[in-house]
Amino acid sequence: MNIGDRAPEILGKDEKGRDIRLSDYKGRKLVLYFYPKDNTSGCTAEACSLRDNYQTLQAEGYEVVGVSKDSAASHQKFKEKHQLPFPLIADVNHELLETMGAWGEKNMYGKKVMGTIRTTFVINEDGIIEQILQGKQIKTKEHASQILARP
Repeated sequence: MNIGDRAPEILGKDEKGRDIRLSDYKGRKLVLYFYPKDNTSGCTAEACSLRDNYQTLQAEGYEVVGVSKDSAASHQKFKEKHQLPFPLIADVNHELLETMGAWGEKNMYGKKVMGTIRTTFVINEDGIIEQILQGKQIKTKEHASQILARP
């Protein structure tokens, strides 16, 4: 997916098994962020940055949805432990990850592996991708500020 592309309508199922669709957020901007794994240091820092700034994000017209290949049960524990106020999609078959280009080869401790590439898509009120942040561009502890500072 690239800037200017329409995001897919069907995003997946959240930690409670509810269908999450792009049209659920019509008229709002959507921060769709992909992260490698629940309860790891970088992913927790990123989620907590979004949590701590969630009211400000909402006041600016944003909603937030997280996505990883972890199970719904893992997401539920992660949400409860860190009191995350937004849904987490359990993309266990990495369908959305692949569709969005957030799944690919990466280096892990010197080995090439397939996995989630940390990626955030900012999608406008009409479902069009306006901004993409990926990999090292994302500062996990400051991620909400990065989104709020965008032009």
